[in-house]
Amino acid sequence: MSEVIPLRPTLPKADLLWAVIASQGKRKVVADIHLSQKAAEADCQWRMAQVRTYSRFLISEQQPPPVYHIERIRRAELPKRWTPLPALGMLRGRFI
Repeated sequence: MSEVIPLRPTLPKADLLWAVIASQGKRKVVADIHLSQKAAEADCQWRMAQVRTYSRFLISEQQPPPVYHIERIRRAELPKRWTPLPALGMLRGRFI
């Protein structure tokens, strides 16, 4: 029997989570969430590496690159229809 993959990511059950936050100018969004600080730091480092790799593309689009950091958040602070953000901060053809 094949494994069923949900269309929406399932959120961890913990109330306090580690969030990777993407900032671009004054806008700030939750890029991803993790149960452990170590996992959040690894994700943050990977996202920053992706931004460095694609810096020429971001400059050509005349967009400031997203800046990533981690912080603790409560589950209740997540927007109702939150989904993880791609590494470069683009979602549906729009930057964060």
